Amino acid sequence: METLAAHACFGGTQSFHRHESSACAGPMRFGVYMPPNASGARLPAVLVLAGLTCTEETFAIKAGAQQAAARAGLVLVMPDTSPRGPDLPGDSEMWDFGRGAGFYVDATAAPWRDHYRMFSYVTDELPALIEAHFPVDPARWGTMGHSMGGHGAMVAALRRPDRFKSCSAFAPISAPMDCPWGRKAFSGYLGADRGAWAQYDASALMRAKPFAGEILVDQGLADKFLAEQLMPERLEAAAAASGQRLRLRRHAGYDHGYFFIQSFVAEHLDHHARNLRVG
Repeated sequence: METLAAHACFGGTQSFHRHESSACAGPMRFGVYMPPNASGARLPAVLVLAGLTCTEETFAIKAGAQQAAARAGLVLVMPDTSPRGPDLPGDSEMWDFGRGAGFYVDATAAPWRDHYRMFSYVTDELPALIEAHFPVDPARWGTMGHSMGGHGAMVAALRRPDRFKSCSAFAPISAPMDCPWGRKAFSGYLGADRGAWAQYDASALMRAKPFAGEILVDQGLADKFLAEQLMPERLEAAAAASGQRLRLRRHAGYDHGYFFIQSFVAEHLDHHARNLRVG
C-alpha cells in the first residue's frame, strides 16, 4: 500500500492511498479519514460509496463529513468507483458505464469480468486491507453511499450482514433492475440474466430478506433523477412486505448534489455511531 497524500483535519488525518488489488486485477485508490485516537483503540469504520463519475476524493472533499466523524470517533473509508488501470474497449465512452461507474457489482460478462469486481473489492478485499493497516475494529463496520453508491451500500448491507452492522443512503438507486441506469449497467456487466441482476437490486433483496437494523435514507424532492432513476417508493414497498425497518425522509427543495449531502451527513454519521455503539 502506497500513501499518496495525508492532511491534518479536525484533529485527525485525511489520507489517500493506492494499492494493487487482487479483486480488480490492477491498481485501486481509496481515501481514509482517521479521527483523533489518542488511546490507539480499534475504532468503528464506515465504508462510504460514491456515485457516478466520482473518485475516492469526491466525498472526502465535498461532503464536509470529517468534523462529524471526528466527533463520533468514526473512521471513514472511501474507495474509488471503478478500476482505472485497465484500458477496456468502451470503458471511457459513457459517463454512466465503465470508468467511474462500476455499480459495485462483480461483473460476469466479458471484458469486464476480469477487473470490474467491485462488490468483492468493497465487501472483502478493501475492509481486510484497512483492518491490516489502520486501527479499525473488524466487528464494527457500517456502510453508506450516494446515488449509485447508495445502491451499493444497501446491497452490501443486505448481502453481507456479517460484515456491515449499519447502513444509510443518500438518494439511492433503489430498484436498478427497473431504471435506465441500472438496466444499462447490469446488462453490460452481468449479461441478460435478470436472476443475476436481482442479486444487486436493493428492493429485491430487501423484499426477500430484511437487514437486521434500521436503514436510513434521505431523498431530495427537487432531485431531477427522482422519478425515472431512483424510485424510493420501490424501497418502501419492499420494506413493508418484509418488515424491514426503513426511515425514508423526503426533503423539499433539495436536489441530487453535495449541498444536499452536506445538509444531512452529520445525521447519517450519528445514525452509524448509534448502531455501531460509539460513545
